[in-house]
Amino acid sequence: MRIYLPATAADLAADPITARRAHAATDSLAAALPDEDEEGLEVSASLCAADASVLLLSEPGASGLADRRVVIAADVDSPRELAPSDDVLPGTVELGADVPWDDVAAILIDEPRAEADVRAARTGDEEAFERAAEADLLWYDVSERPALALELGV
Repeated sequence: MRIYLPATAADLAADPITARRAHAATDSLAAALPDEDEEGLEVSASLCAADASVLLLSEPGASGLADRRVVIAADVDSPRELAPSDDVLPGTVELGADVPWDDVAAILIDEPRAEADVRAARTGDEEAFERAAEADLLWYDVSERPALALELGV
């Protein structure tokens, strides 16, 4: 199953990528968005991961990391889907194991011009969070990871 892992620049230097909650085009996401086709569900899952990336950047240990959202798209076997609730979005999955880079299909990262909004969003600015959510993520092949890590200062 294709999953979208919320990440930060630091994850580009990790090997493997540590297990965490991710997002995917699951049955619960399809039920929540009945008018979306498979491609629309994948986009929704990736956007949920991008929003979660901002939350990772707002954690105390993330100070000093690049002000850019990072999402890692990977193909994994049987992640555990979490039941939607007030705290869990439809399409949220829990990974039971770390993700090796060989399972990564693509890396999605904000353009540099999104940095100001992401910087403000990670400190709680809701309007900046909304603007960041509207910004497109750029697609990179996994082979570009070393250059992206260098660009983002890790």
